[in-house]
Amino acid sequence: MLNKILSFGFVFSSLFGIEKVSNDSLAKTIQFAGVKYNLVKNGNSPLYYIWLHGDEKTAKMALDYHIKHFLGTAFFIQNDNREIPYLSTIVDPNRIFSRMGTRRALTKFKPYWAPGTLDKTLNDLDLERTQFLEIIMPKNDGVLISVHNNFRGYNVKYELDNSRRISLKYNQNPRDFILCTNEKDFEKLKVGPYNVVLQDTLINNDNGSLSWESLRRKIRYINIETRLGYLTKQKLMLAFVSESLN
Repeated sequence: MLNKILSFGFVFSSLFGIEKVSNDSLAKTIQFAGVKYNLVKNGNSPLYYIWLHGDEKTAKMALDYHIKHFLGTAFFIQNDNREIPYLSTIVDPNRIFSRMGTRRALTKFKPYWAPGTLDKTLNDLDLERTQFLEIIMPKNDGVLISVHNNFRGYNVKYELDNSRRISLKYNQNPRDFILCTNEKDFEKLKVGPYNVVLQDTLINNDNGSLSWESLRRKIRYINIETRLGYLTKQKLMLAFVSESLN
């Protein structure tokens, strides 16, 4: 049923940069929870990237630059706000990757649902989620790399309680950090100049984010988080992660 959420088409372009790049970068569109994602494929690589929050524009610009200069597959949400419209409410697109998280996301802005409608909606999203994750999650031990920005005080200290290993650098802002779910990736990344935390143990009450669902499915996942507006920093962190893992 994947063809129901895949819309093929569009553009071939030549992209050149730091690495040798394929001449045929194919763009497509996929859909999940009523919102579309642009898919940009640049050559063959086990590295997949995703931009999930429409208001985190620095992350979008950084990934847009990166996928033109490095091999990989990138997914860009088509939305300008943090939340996306869904049915008669709005939801955070990074809180609907588990059924538990989806229930909380659906009731955050709409606490009351008609009898039976919430469970039906959850069942529908369970099916859509499975199809969507089949597309965005890499195969053959690839890596899924998410890009995010913060602008409300969120920083690496919020992640320490759920982290098994930590590598914090004295000269790095705590709002710029890398989160990973694979210990071998952590070993490679901790030697670099950036803050890194390892979260490789599932928690009982996850928030429905892509990181926890990736860990649950044993997919290597990395989040590159920077302050909003720090474009050069996020470009450098993306390049560092890509070069470290390739």
